[in-house]
Amino acid sequence: MSSASGLSRRRVGPSASQDPDDNRTRLNGHSASPSTSSIPASPSTSHAGSAFQGGGKIAYDPRDLEREDEDSRQGGRAPRLTIMEEVLLLGLKDKQGYLSFWNDNISYALRGCILIELALRRRIALVRDPSRRQLPLSERLLEVIDERSTGETLLDEALKMMKSQEGTGEKMAVNTWIDLLSGETWNVMKIGFQLKQVRERLAKGLVDKGVLRTEKRNFLLFDMATHPVADMRTKESIITRVVTLLTSTTSAVPPQALDKEGTQARAARAVCLVSAAYAASVLDNAFGRLTYEEREAAFQRCDDILAEFACWPFSSSGSGSGGGGGSGSGGSGGAAGATMRKREASRIAMGSSGASGREAVLGLVQEVKKEMTGDEDLGFELVAGVLEVLSKLDSLI
Repeated sequence: MSSASGLSRRRVGPSASQDPDDNRTRLNGHSASPSTSSIPASPSTSHAGSAFQGGGKIAYDPRDLEREDEDSRQGGRAPRLTIMEEVLLLGLKDKQGYLSFWNDNISYALRGCILIELALRRRIALVRDPSRRQLPLSERLLEVIDERSTGETLLDEALKMMKSQEGTGEKMAVNTWIDLLSGETWNVMKIGFQLKQVRERLAKGLVDKGVLRTEKRNFLLFDMATHPVADMRTKESIITRVVTLLTSTTSAVPPQALDKEGTQARAARAVCLVSAAYAASVLDNAFGRLTYEEREAAFQRCDDILAEFACWPFSSSGSGSGGGGGSGSGGSGGAAGATMRKREASRIAMGSSGASGREAVLGLVQEVKKEMTGDEDLGFELVAGVLEVLSKLDSLI
């Protein structure tokens, strides 16, 4: 068939194995011979991106490479739900879709969770200054180490405010930021840092993720938007992780108490979840299936976890490490150690030594330390500072 008789086969550019004289022949108006055009291409010849012909990948999404870099830098992929969303989900009534009206702690606790989430995602950390050890843990200054977007609206808003504040040349402490984000400040110049409608915005984010749905409910004189649970499996998985962690009697952390394999900082997230939920007073819903003795033991485990992780280095508040804890956290370790000894004495008075619970908490400490990047991990040190603030929440409010 001649080249002028209808459709002709589309040819790709010449490869290194082709003769350049063949191109000059086609440009002069001469077609290749039938025997030459019917020869199949060798496997080494590159095609125009056709997967069926074995061609190489010619198109890619740059965001995929950024996501892989983000996961490797964070030590794993970010979870589907943030710690704030999980705490809110634990506190929501399943069918009614709203929180208890008498809960005053959850707003303050959610602001602390924002700092924890940003620290675990390696966006903020404490300022690397040797003199910081002279200050209490919660009064140490923090800074933004990565201002890239996280994809979560609340986190990005808080991160932007912290970065803009650093632009003025002033860095603020952990407890100061929690106060400012909560609106607990008398400084009129700082009132703009308050994050408003955090619970409602978190609930709408859970609606977008398919976990909640939106309904309108009449409360006497006005209508209010409520968010009943639409995906009970997600909430049940969170409750299972919390209950498993707080009722385990082994030194090894059960896999059921942690998030999916490959999730960034699984053990640290489990610690922060139960600590924040305990401080926010939303664990009663999760403990509905436990007996009275099991509930009391679970609440006692929360106290033990907070005592071990609300100091720096972690687990330095024990009775045998008073000197190290005091030097590392400006005296807060000594106070935490006294609290720990008081709790141990109360357990002995009740006829329970709590040895198995102590071993379980120490096993959790070892798992969290494996996720740290060295002994001077300033991100995890910031997490310890937030947990110290949450441990004193009842006295602050």
